[in-house]
Amino acid sequence: MIRSVLPLAALAVLVSCAPVQDQIARDAARQAVRPVLAERFPGVPLEPASDCVINNATGAEITQLALAATQPVVHPATTALVTEIATRPETIRCLATDGLAPFLR
Repeated sequence: MIRSVLPLAALAVLVSCAPVQDQIARDAARQAVRPVLAERFPGVPLEPASDCVINNATGAEITQLALAATQPVVHPATTALVTEIATRPETIRCLATDGLAPFLR
């Protein structure tokens, strides 16, 4: 009986950690996004703009950006990825409503 419960308990622990791991990856990815936004889109409020980029990135892209955040300099591939995400229609809509809202008030 105990042997059949242990795998389920381990699975429950892993599933409960998934939201925490996702948030850690998103926070790390923001560290890679902000310098690119500051350079490519000067004057854009970094916090809401980086949220728009992260919220419109795929899971694989968030992982890629989180790994890029560990590098001492911004790699051209990171710049290209952030620019690609930032120019998607959904991201542009987010930037128009959330990212640029402080300028419009």
